[in-house]
Order: sequence, then structure tokens, then C-alpha cells
Amino acid sequence: MVSNKGQGLSLTTIIVAALALIVLVVLVMVFTGRIATFDKGLSEEGKIELVKMRIQYGDCAPTPSSELVFDSALSAAENTEAETTAKSNFLAEIDTCRGYSGDKAVCESNGCRWS
Repeated sequence: MVSNKGQGLSLTTIIVAALALIVLVVLVMVFTGRIATFDKGLSEEGKIELVKMRIQYGDCAPTPSSELVFDSALSAAENTEAETTAKSNFLAEIDTCRGYSGDKAVCESNGCRWS
């Protein structure tokens, strides 16, 4: 005689649960991959803006740490107003350094680098 005291999961329930778990794992992989790609795109956009700004450099240019500050500010900008502010601040620093292009010693003593 077969005892019917315990209840078990049916084979169909186990298969459905396994498929749901696989789908969940695939969705997590897709979304985490997309988020990483989005973050990478934002970082590349900041680097492109920095390259555009470097075109305006003269012999006397902002330091690499100033460039990092600009890149961070641009990446952290949540709206176009914040982006515009970051760009105008860095352009002002470029203009300040360009004003010292006549002499290497003056350039470096005022917090810029000679290139």
C-alpha cells in the first residue's frame, strides 16, 4: 500500500520554478550589462568634452588635476545648467592659463602647466 500522508511538489511546479529562475538570472545579466554600458557612455562623453576644450589650450594649460575636476563635475551634472556651469568654469581656467603663455616660470607659478 502507498501512503498518502506527505505532499510533494509536482514535476510541473519544479520545472516552472527552474525556468522562472533562469529567466530572472538572464534579466539581471541584461540590465546590469546595460547599466554598465550607460555609465561608460557618460564617462566617454566627459572625455570628448575635455578633448574639445584641449583644442583651446596654448603653451600654458590647466593642470591634469584641473582636468579631472572638470571631468568629475561634468559627469556629476544632473541637468544642462550644471553642465554649462562646469564648462564655463573650465573655460575660465583655460583663459586664465592662456594669459600666462608668454613665460614658462609665470605659467607654472600660477598653478598651470607649460606644454
